[in-house]
Amino acid sequence: MMDHVRDLASVRDATERLLSAAAELDNASVTEPSRLPGWNRGHVLAHLARNADALANVLDGRPMYVSGDARDADIERDAPRPLDIQLADVRESAARFQETGAAPADWSRTVELRNGVTDTAARVPFRRWGEVALHHVDLGIGYELEDLPAEFVTREIDFLAERFGGHKDVPSTGLASDEGQVWTTGGGAGGGPVALRGPAADLLGWLCGRRDGSALLVEGGTLPTLPPL
Repeated sequence: MMDHVRDLASVRDATERLLSAAAELDNASVTEPSRLPGWNRGHVLAHLARNADALANVLDGRPMYVSGDARDADIERDAPRPLDIQLADVRESAARFQETGAAPADWSRTVELRNGVTDTAARVPFRRWGEVALHHVDLGIGYELEDLPAEFVTREIDFLAERFGGHKDVPSTGLASDEGQVWTTGGGAGGGPVALRGPAADLLGWLCGRRDGSALLVEGGTLPTLPPL
């Protein structure tokens, strides 16, 4: 069962870690490439700020974004800003999200995100935690998947394994971490079952598209190709 209060606290902690680390950058390094294709660090920071506002919209019952084009245009508009403005925007938008999350609400209700995706309101704080944690890694400033809290890694693998469960392009795939956890995903495509084993951080990296899976032991076939998130 989701604990939205605990997850909101985890979002706050993750945001502070990111802001503290990003404060060591300068205006020039914000314009350097991030680990996300086509995005520099300014794009990542701009996206984090606008995503906080977008998820606050979701909790308030408004559309997450006006449109996909408007989302992209906002990120492009905000990406070139100086570091101090970027960090202030991330901090202030994060505070607005926390304020929205602290308001009395029915957390069991269904909310709508992008592209018609629905979820319970109680899962929105965890989704925001994922945005902050993984994009901290994407900044390429010394924070790696191995540095993520163990609870987050386990729960994000749970989330992504569920997301790809039954997917028509993903064969039945078993995941086993060196730390002793197991998951299953896929099952909608022919072939398999495929078994993958490795450190939890590498399993997460493969599932979320941050690593190519070459560090994983593959048995029963070849490493499946996952669709984009």
